[in-house]
Amino acid sequence: MNAYDEYMRGIVTPMRKELTDHGFKELLTPEDVNEHISEAKGTTLAVINSVCGCAAGLARPGVIEALNSTEAKPDHLVTVFAGQEKEATAQMRSYFDEVPPSSPSVAVLKDGQLAYFIPREQIEGYSVEYIRDNLKQALEQVAE
Repeated sequence: MNAYDEYMRGIVTPMRKELTDHGFKELLTPEDVNEHISEAKGTTLAVINSVCGCAAGLARPGVIEALNSTEAKPDHLVTVFAGQEKEATAQMRSYFDEVPPSSPSVAVLKDGQLAYFIPREQIEGYSVEYIRDNLKQALEQVAE
């Protein structure tokens, strides 16, 4: 491992932990993604995590608040990390290739099919409360 990789691992560890501490499973390889999508029944909340400030200050807190404020809990919580596990991220994005790649972003899938997507453009510049409410409403609609 080179110095850059070691440095980045130290930087992203707390960013990963913020989601895994709230029940998210990291999908680290394309095979992990394919296995999850092929086997996941019900609702999956997939967060495409990233290093940027809008992920730290808005996306991750908004997702966590949405999960804490709704009774429409997803059956599965998963995450891939853009810029870190590039192949896993590309594989996850292939399941909703009708939307342009964006990170951070949030996808709600129903039985492996995209049901709702929140791109970076609906995260950056918005409040945590807006993101929370947007995701909460999406989860409730998909659960119906």
